[in-house]
Amino acid sequence: MTCTSSTTIKARLLRSALALLLLVPLGAAAGSEEDARAVVQQTSSEVLALLADKSLANSQRIERLTTIAEQRFDLKLMSGLILGRNRTKLSPEQQDEFMKEFKRHLTVTYGDSLEKYSNEKVQILQTRPEPGGDVTVKTRIVGGRAGDGINVDYRLRGKPAPWRVIDVFIEGVSVVQNFRTQVQEIVSTKGADQLISILREKNDQKAATRS
Repeated sequence: MTCTSSTTIKARLLRSALALLLLVPLGAAAGSEEDARAVVQQTSSEVLALLADKSLANSQRIERLTTIAEQRFDLKLMSGLILGRNRTKLSPEQQDEFMKEFKRHLTVTYGDSLEKYSNEKVQILQTRPEPGGDVTVKTRIVGGRAGDGINVDYRLRGKPAPWRVIDVFIEGVSVVQNFRTQVQEIVSTKGADQLISILREKNDQKAATRS
């Protein structure tokens, strides 16, 4: 996928922050916004310890983080939100393939994030109720490559349980919206059939640079 010039800086911040997205709770039952905040606090030290554990091979850490990501992100919902009205232009099989490549995109990005991790810390800030029972947990990444700090907000949905991420906002920029803009551009200029091929090619290129 090709980032537009207006989102280049935000994309760089995203790469720095993605390894810390896994601070989102796993297995929490749906409840109040304070429940979501409490689980984020409880799990943050464990995940940061994993990222900082230099005794593990990079591939081992990627594998563990990827497994957690599959459980903590609602990939099906996120894929649907990203496709938006273009979803009707893809067959059910193509939609499944798009979700597969989207998950792979996140996994490849995690690999980059692990290499860039340099002892950043996460400050858990306030929570905010959203329409439909969603909850936004606001955090700030400080130290290391984060410089003066990076604001990262997680929008979670707890129905059906458990709480899962449905969007992430890096310095106010929605990951879902940013990806959807790129999808719309590709579908408009090259057609829906080319969407999955282009995403797969980009993933292959990224993976090749890590081999």
